[in-house]
Amino acid sequence: MSITELLASISLLLLPIFFYLTKSSKSKASSISYPNAPKSYPLIGSSLAIFANKSRRIQWISDLIQNSPSATVVLHRFFLDDSHILTGNPANVQHMLKTQFHNYEKGSKTRRILFDFLGNGIFNINGDSWKFQRKVSSNEFNAKSLRKFVETVVDAELSQRLIPILSTAAANNAVLDLQDILQRFAFDNICKIAFGYDPAYLLPDLPEAEFAKTFDDAVNISSQRFNSVFPYLWKIKKFLNIGSEKRLKEASSQLRQFAKNIIKEKKQELSNKSSLESVDLLSRFLSSGHSDEDFVTDIVISFILAGRDTTSAALTWYFWLLSQNQEVEKEVLREIKEKSESPVYEEVKDMVYTHASLCESMRLYPPVPIDSKVAKHDDVLPDGTVVKKGSRVCYHPYAMGRLEVLWGSDWEKFKPERWLESAADGANKNGKWSFVGRDPYTYPVFQAGPRICLGKDMAFLQMKRVVAGILRRFKVVPVADDGFEPVFIADLTSKMKGGFPVRFKERSD
Repeated sequence: MSITELLASISLLLLPIFFYLTKSSKSKASSISYPNAPKSYPLIGSSLAIFANKSRRIQWISDLIQNSPSATVVLHRFFLDDSHILTGNPANVQHMLKTQFHNYEKGSKTRRILFDFLGNGIFNINGDSWKFQRKVSSNEFNAKSLRKFVETVVDAELSQRLIPILSTAAANNAVLDLQDILQRFAFDNICKIAFGYDPAYLLPDLPEAEFAKTFDDAVNISSQRFNSVFPYLWKIKKFLNIGSEKRLKEASSQLRQFAKNIIKEKKQELSNKSSLESVDLLSRFLSSGHSDEDFVTDIVISFILAGRDTTSAALTWYFWLLSQNQEVEKEVLREIKEKSESPVYEEVKDMVYTHASLCESMRLYPPVPIDSKVAKHDDVLPDGTVVKKGSRVCYHPYAMGRLEVLWGSDWEKFKPERWLESAADGANKNGKWSFVGRDPYTYPVFQAGPRICLGKDMAFLQMKRVVAGILRRFKVVPVADDGFEPVFIADLTSKMKGGFPVRFKERSD
């Protein structure tokens, strides 16, 4: 151990004790008893249980919520007076995201944790700046833009890059990491539609991309700050510029330089145009009067995070579930063939069963498995949980997708039909389904209320186009032993641990 790391360890022990002894005590965040919550000890709270389950944190918290009568648990962390409230109760979710939206925001602690990575981007800001970014961004998600996105950006990336790579792999019986392929695909797409820039990340030789590793490092380290059993440690490491915090500083600098290069090229492009006949998201911000480089840089990084990691995570788990559920795959193939003569946009827009199967996949494996807000003022949640000012309240889509009270005793089953109603004759003989969505507070995969995901429709169109494009040509076969279960891991977004190695087999029909 180096001298700096030793000093950091000593500081880790002394500083929290100082803060604990000098801070005035506060009342606990809840007066309700949570019999299934892990035991909380003086000073260290539930840190022993948190540390013991750090390798399966999402699954552990999900188990706690599933076993709680109110679907809510309260954890007390190391040397912290405020509590960590975790809920899967839809009434609580609606209360946070809609009814009392004004009282639940990112919070200063959350903003500090993510600031080095996301700065003042839309996912790490409140108030007027958030409203402005959302208003400008919303112009990019109208029907005209969505059609253009599917018919030009996604379709070109699919036909010119993705399908040829998969065809070569099928011909050579080669193994590819589908998670990596989908991330490359999504990265090219978000850069094209949002910034008018093609990074050409998905090429036949699958080039090493330093940017991808750097981006992943920034995501992972930022997430570790949230999940740290010892919440002061990252601040000490940052102050000393050592370990993961040194790497985050380097990664953030590299990402910002990448974003600034895109912005520089876009500014040059705009200066040579007499009018904005083809407007992407970045052009809208640069033409809005808010052209401060740091501000726009934060926006670029935020949209890369949203566009690259969420849809690729959703599709990775979707193809895994299809490989394990042949009847569902047959029904998806039937719909793809039925719609194959339709124009591209109408094809994906009208794929009802495929849409339902994607919803069902994200119920079990949400791209963002947990999200948090901080209370500005004291409050009481609908289930009776008392929330003190400054407490973090997290809603947990991963756990909610596993609650029997919400999804029935067969919640473990991958069952798209739970999202559908059959034809009037009840037999569904002609494959006529109608989609029946769940309210966004029971299924908050895309958030809900004023912060509901702007890119929801775009994400579904992209995913359905990819599903149709791949399954029409190939069968996706995981390279895994029978009985193998991939591991769900979660940073700011979810991933499949170790990637998703597969082979592609050309369909004879």
